[in-house]
Amino acid sequence: MDIRQMRYFVAVARERNFTRASQLLNIAQPPLSRQIQSLEEELGVALLYRNSRPVRLTEAGRLFYEQALQVLGRVEQMRTATRRVGLNQNSVLSIGFVASTLYGGLPSLMRKLRQHAPDLEIQVLEMMSVQQIPALKEGRIDIGFGRMHHTDPNVVGIVLREERLVAAIPKGTPLAEHSGPLPVTALTGQKLIVYPKEPRPGYADHVLNLVHGHDARPAEVQEVREIQTALGLVAAESGLCIIPSSARQMRSDVHYRLLEGERTTSPIILYHRVGDNAHYIDLVKDLIRELYAENPPWLSLEHNLPLTSLLRP
Repeated sequence: MDIRQMRYFVAVARERNFTRASQLLNIAQPPLSRQIQSLEEELGVALLYRNSRPVRLTEAGRLFYEQALQVLGRVEQMRTATRRVGLNQNSVLSIGFVASTLYGGLPSLMRKLRQHAPDLEIQVLEMMSVQQIPALKEGRIDIGFGRMHHTDPNVVGIVLREERLVAAIPKGTPLAEHSGPLPVTALTGQKLIVYPKEPRPGYADHVLNLVHGHDARPAEVQEVREIQTALGLVAAESGLCIIPSSARQMRSDVHYRLLEGERTTSPIILYHRVGDNAHYIDLVKDLIRELYAENPPWLSLEHNLPLTSLLRP
């Protein structure tokens, strides 16, 4: 599989027609068809229904189309950023992050970074916590914001705060009749939706360990790819899920209750390489201290445990 095949497939998927796609790509239709067929053979699945007019995507084709768009978008960003850095000699800071940090302090930190270091080229890459550790060691990112403790001696992990967890519950159900803290044991007999389905270990395992540690026994556990899907299923009354408190702003059509009990939190952890003395590491830490001193709403006790220490020198 290569980038060219992805571009060919995206063109066909958009146009729903091989002839129009070949004209846009400025290639003949037969080699275009062969490239798509070769891609399907490598993947081992059909991506298109060729006998329909217009051409339709299979389920696998829809998934591949969405992923290919993201890959091609990242390639274009990489090309643009590389040219800009090469021409202007800017420094580059690559930041890995888990999606749920977008509902806490990450956007504010990014704004402060751009204000204090306008010449710094900042790249942000969404990746799971377990992916950030090898990405740091391989130099693909410079710092990361995740939720998973690790034991790798080559990566520093600084817990910035412990965020409370909440249960997202379908409205109109018995558990949604109250607003007080929900005992973890109340999840017994309920259908639990966890995310992400992969890679593992990750946040899904943190939630499952929490549930099992309180001897709660859900009737069923469904794994989905991302938090948006999980909350959508809750709104559709397909089950309930456990999310970080700051993510409550994502949907207003479900009911939220804080979880009570020990260890019902999820950490926000700053990762960076051991021995990395780059100036931006200290800058990021200083800006986080400054940000936390402002006591923004997402840092309140409603969402977090009291802060005991933060980035001590």
